Amino acid sequence: MTSTFGSRGARGPTGDPLVGRVLDGRYEITQRLARGGMATVYRGIDTRLTRTVAVKIMHVGLGDDVEFARKFDREARAAARLSHPNVVSVFDQGADAVDGTVVRPYIVMEYVEGETLRDVINAHAPLDPLAALDLLEPVVSALAAAHDAGLVHRDVKPENVLLGTRGRVKVADFGLAKAISSQTQTATQGLLIGTVSYLPPELVTTGLADARSDVYSAGVVLFELLTGRKPHSGETPIQVAYAHVHRDVPSPSAFAPPGTVPPYLDALVARATAREPALRPPDGRVLLTQVRRVRAALREGLRDDPELTQDLTPTAPLVEDTVGEDLASAPTEVVGDRADFEATRHIATGPQGGRPSFDPPTEELGGTPRHGSTAYGSSAHGSTAYGSTAHGSTAHGSTAYGGHPTFRDAPPPVVRGHDPRVRPARSEHSERIAARREHEARRRRRGWLALILVLLLTTVAAVTGWYLTEGRFTSAPALTTLTRADAASVAERADVAVDFTDGYSETVPAGEVVSTEPPAGARVRKGSHLEAVVSRGPERFAMPTVVGMSQDAATTALAAAHLKVGKVSSRWSDTAAKGVVLAAAQDPGASLKRDTAVALTVSGGPQPITLADWTGKDADKAAAALKKAGLQVSVTQENSDDVDAGDVISQDPPKGTLQKGDAVALVASKGPVLVTVPNVRAMGIRKAEEAMQAAGFKTRNKKATNYLGLGYVVTSSPGGGDQAPKGSTITLFLV
Repeated sequence: MTSTFGSRGARGPTGDPLVGRVLDGRYEITQRLARGGMATVYRGIDTRLTRTVAVKIMHVGLGDDVEFARKFDREARAAARLSHPNVVSVFDQGADAVDGTVVRPYIVMEYVEGETLRDVINAHAPLDPLAALDLLEPVVSALAAAHDAGLVHRDVKPENVLLGTRGRVKVADFGLAKAISSQTQTATQGLLIGTVSYLPPELVTTGLADARSDVYSAGVVLFELLTGRKPHSGETPIQVAYAHVHRDVPSPSAFAPPGTVPPYLDALVARATAREPALRPPDGRVLLTQVRRVRAALREGLRDDPELTQDLTPTAPLVEDTVGEDLASAPTEVVGDRADFEATRHIATGPQGGRPSFDPPTEELGGTPRHGSTAYGSSAHGSTAYGSTAHGSTAHGSTAYGGHPTFRDAPPPVVRGHDPRVRPARSEHSERIAARREHEARRRRRGWLALILVLLLTTVAAVTGWYLTEGRFTSAPALTTLTRADAASVAERADVAVDFTDGYSETVPAGEVVSTEPPAGARVRKGSHLEAVVSRGPERFAMPTVVGMSQDAATTALAAAHLKVGKVSSRWSDTAAKGVVLAAAQDPGASLKRDTAVALTVSGGPQPITLADWTGKDADKAAAALKKAGLQVSVTQENSDDVDAGDVISQDPPKGTLQKGDAVALVASKGPVLVTVPNVRAMGIRKAEEAMQAAGFKTRNKKATNYLGLGYVVTSSPGGGDQAPKGSTITLFLV
């Protein structure tokens, strides 16, 4: 369903039969804005509240079913209860025979002047990652509010995201997709609702959707913002739909310019668009938290954040490994006598019970490998060195390797006894024997001395090396949060000295160590000095009195108190001169942190009054309005042949900007000068005209009803003795 409410340049055809009609006697259709697959959107006027609204009217066929009408009403009411600054408000809903015959449901929504997110993607994508998240965050915020209220959108796409002219991002069509899908599933047996490029896999396979479905669609929208393309494509919509089921959404960094999309942003898209719903954020609220974490990392300029990337990367649930349990529970079969078992265990585990010490059979040791056996004892029947022997072998005729002899199977050496046939050697001379023994003893003594000397030198070198590399060093003790006395005692026990300095801390109480240099655990020489900062408590400064000062003087006073000026606003004042501080956001004497910004309200002086031109207008009303504005008004009167009596002839000053209390002079018209009309009755026409002209009047002759042609004046209008403006025309009636 298209939701381009108020797109710039949208113009509906003048031949639309619904334009000009009034729904339910209240909503006048003025212009067609857009037409979608399910409904047409019109701009209209709420005649009751005189405001512009957007009216979505369902197409013919969607209002015929009573059950659909009921569900449409329920979902529209649910959407109307959703109040959020990023959600298009639903004002009303109903059904009317808009074309005179068929009843068609409609819904009345907030009219948003601007463009859709689709327009932004078409014109500017791919977007900078931070700009993309700036657009996505309000969308996810709207989804979070909807999910908190138990409402699922089911049709999140760029066309349903509206960007108002004032920068507000709003999501439209909450609750409508569910109502329409219930109707279309009955009518078309499973028609998929929602643009196919943003469909979650579960909506394709099962037709069921929950909050995680909206999360998936939002992730696809983020992919498109970052790359300017949709994640899946196909020749037909059904191919695209099943691509969502069988293929993952690719990483945006594969399509965006190199280095623009960090890994943690790829991980956010992968997490939101995981094909398995259980791997996605459970709802919009969790996704909003993740979006804000990534947005904060982008604002900090982080090219990579491994911890954030790991947190966002979708991880499949662990599957319990049962192989070890199967092996542990498998029965062990021992074949042969105890000697065979021990030989097998020795080969399997090694002489010290560690890694197996296999001795592969070789032809040099005699014999050939048995049929079907391997170096690891596998036989034709699958037995190994860890189990039974090969088929056909016996306990006495096979080895753990299948019967091949090795040095382990060789018999012990034969020790021969004394052979009486061997003649004893001839004995040497006793002196030569003694000398040889003495020589050998000296050699042994020299060897022991050399060995002792080597050991001594080695020990000295080891001790010296240990001292130079380790012995003269110690670890800097942890002194933070200790008092000055306790820190000195701990440092003394660690063979180091400590020098204390004072500093401020917002978190560590006064009198306790805030930090040390080198930090705790650092490698330092024994007897060296550590620098420890002892907390003086939070650093606070008193707020000075700045009300009544000029703005420059107040700025100087705040700087002297280690504070600074915050937002400065202006206010008109009849009592304070322009530039004087009228109020401050902090009370005098308040205890503030260093560099706290203090907002000031500065006088703009008396409020200027714009003097309008009252010439030709009612003098009494002009005087009242000027007095109400705080001006001093004086009124004089004069006759005027051009200005009606009671109106302003002139004012001084004629216009401009004045201050309260300034004077304005008005001249009011008394109308023209009045003159008494002469009595010319029974006078001849010429004499009557001369009398009138002498009095300052003009004349006009007119025959009386009983005109006889005598040329005498029977009467005049105005009549003789009446007052008339000088220069006016007097009608003379002749007989």
